[in-house]
Amino acid sequence: MQTLYHGLLPPLLQKTSAMAIMFGFSNNMSRLLSLPGSTPGLVTSSMAAVFAGTVEASLTPFERVQTLLQDQRHHIRYNNTFHAFRTMVRENSMRELYRGTVPILLRNGPSNALSLGLREPIKSSLPQAETHAGRLVTDFISGGLLGATLGFLYYPLNVVKALEQSQVGGAFQSSWQVLRTICSERGGKLTHLYRGAHLNYHRSLLSWAETSGRTNIKQKTQDGATLDDTGLQFL
Repeated sequence: MQTLYHGLLPPLLQKTSAMAIMFGFSNNMSRLLSLPGSTPGLVTSSMAAVFAGTVEASLTPFERVQTLLQDQRHHIRYNNTFHAFRTMVRENSMRELYRGTVPILLRNGPSNALSLGLREPIKSSLPQAETHAGRLVTDFISGGLLGATLGFLYYPLNVVKALEQSQVGGAFQSSWQVLRTICSERGGKLTHLYRGAHLNYHRSLLSWAETSGRTNIKQKTQDGATLDDTGLQFL
């Protein structure tokens, strides 16, 4: 059972930081890119989301260490997260922590933009909820569908990233070379790039459903607090 949770800390740290960047940085950047006094449009918001995804790539070392700790070939070499960080930097360099950055960049920016652009259309296609509990369920369902779709769409990039990051030391191969190697090993069929995609699909569905529901609850709470403060100013 312990082996199943090997490498648990890096994704926890990465996920927390990534969500803060995705929502906080993206919202601030949207306001900066917008004209004074205007509401951020779809293009502006999408650009901000791509920028946020690019900034998220700075968290690559967490995904790098997670990949190594979850690869049984490295279980003996790396004891835990902090030991993996120290060993890689000492034996190679800081650059080794950023192996596999290109597929992460190709994944993060576009997926953030699609998440922003598809969230409302998916939500509006669901039955209109009249109660708070109903709206909460709608948020969970729309977030889950969106996450599962994006997780499936960008799964090949995760496959490329995982293969790149499973290597320690040696030359840095381009993502295109790694993709060609994977296709060659899997018979050259596109569908073979999606081996194991169903596991990622279900993980993304649950993760995004929870994130979407929690984010909407927080936003509505903040909006309610703002309205209360505004009302008090007139008393």
